Amino acid sequence: MKVLVTDPIEQVCTDILQKEGIQVDAKPGLPPDEIKKIIGGYDALIVRSGTKVTADIIAEAKEMKVIGRAGAGVDNIDVGAATRKGIVVMNTPGGNTISTAEHTMALMMSLARNVPQSFHDLQNGKWERKKYMGTELFGKTLGVIGLGKVGREVAARAEAFGMNVIGYDPLLASDVASKLGLETVSLDDIYKRSDFITVHTPLTEETKNILGEKAFAVCKRGVRVINCARGGIIDEQALLKALESGQVAGAAFDVFIKEPPGDNPLLKHPKVVATPHLGASTEEAQEKVAKQIGEQLVDFFKGRGIVGAVNITDYQTAVSDELRAYLVLAEKIGSLHAQLLNGKVKSITASFRGAILQNASELLSTAVLKGLLDKMMYAPVNFVNASVLAKEMGIAMSEKKEQDGEHYSQLLTITTQTDKEERSISGTVFGENDMRIVGMDRFHFEIVPEGHLIFYSNIDRPGMLAAVGSLLASSKVNIAGMSLGRSAPGEKAITVMSVDSDIPAPVLTEISKIEGVFEVKTANL
Repeated sequence: MKVLVTDPIEQVCTDILQKEGIQVDAKPGLPPDEIKKIIGGYDALIVRSGTKVTADIIAEAKEMKVIGRAGAGVDNIDVGAATRKGIVVMNTPGGNTISTAEHTMALMMSLARNVPQSFHDLQNGKWERKKYMGTELFGKTLGVIGLGKVGREVAARAEAFGMNVIGYDPLLASDVASKLGLETVSLDDIYKRSDFITVHTPLTEETKNILGEKAFAVCKRGVRVINCARGGIIDEQALLKALESGQVAGAAFDVFIKEPPGDNPLLKHPKVVATPHLGASTEEAQEKVAKQIGEQLVDFFKGRGIVGAVNITDYQTAVSDELRAYLVLAEKIGSLHAQLLNGKVKSITASFRGAILQNASELLSTAVLKGLLDKMMYAPVNFVNASVLAKEMGIAMSEKKEQDGEHYSQLLTITTQTDKEERSISGTVFGENDMRIVGMDRFHFEIVPEGHLIFYSNIDRPGMLAAVGSLLASSKVNIAGMSLGRSAPGEKAITVMSVDSDIPAPVLTEISKIEGVFEVKTANL
């Protein structure tokens, strides 16, 4: 086996591979055209964040079996292109947890005590003690948005400084939070109570600009914010305005919407502390991920299992045409639950009807968890770690096998119990790959689970569909498909529409104001 390494990586990775008789060619900094010329002769590729593994490069990888990312993010790898070519893409989540948590604390302390600003003045011969009056962390309230591995490590360190830590996480069960000594609150409470706010979530549609103009308006005057997660979680323009008005007393950034950030006005603001994406840049973290990716590749080549694969669902189903569509469907149902649910998930029950599903129940349950958690967690979620992450979050997973039914020979039903509600979503596959969502709760309907969807409950009476359709038309949102489920004429119904584009937030607000329409939700599959 031959492995190509195109980014700098610690020697331990090479040593692990060579010890197992695997040839390693280290060519860091190789230009894309040169990579394309030689990659056809390699079985594996190891990169960090520097190499952009594009579809063009993957097209030339004739013998490639696996691409390993020594780190968590795979934004620089065209995972879809690799999957279509049957190449496993694996990462090393968790290797930089401690480093990122410590960097968060370093930025928080620098922010509180004006360390870089005062040092800069000192270098220029100024002795400005009164100008740089700071604030103590002791006794202050820290709001942690996202209580995954990094968020929890930050919370533990903040508590050691005598801070009062509160956290928000839509997945973490209350009893798990209690065992960890964490007080979980609503986002609104985070904004209103926190002296410092730090974000540790993935960048998704739900978390994009989670700290924006509206949030800053609710926050305590003089709040300080820290982002060592992903650029875009904090609205940079809204933050700049809040800094200018004094609503926000300071901000610390390790990540930006655009990297490198170029001529970003935040970098020139006297109340901003920033570093060039150094969260994982420690000797220990790089040693961990180098060792981890080396061991994962050895296990892969020796047939000892696939660990850390981000596209493992698609890879596994390639060997089972019969099951392929149901695994994709299971993941989509999990993702749909994540986007529609209210409250924190306490338990999930997967019900299987039909021999195909019952024989692969464990695999399908994991696919559901992957779809659910992938929408809600900062840590990368894959087929290997989904069950472990769910257990850590206090989510109980159970399975049921159903008898044959009247309408569907194969039916997958996923029921989610939160602290506020219970919701069931059912789906099946017609033919080889024709996926359908066929029910939600006690309502039966049929919709293709892909693209932009809007769900709303309404009173079943004339004119309801026309009223919603009129609002969508006025905003140039085209309806691609529609299905209606109702219990009885004149009673509660549920309507699902497939549309060709995102629905603007003001339009959703107007839809929810229609008399007889309620529980308006959107999802993107």
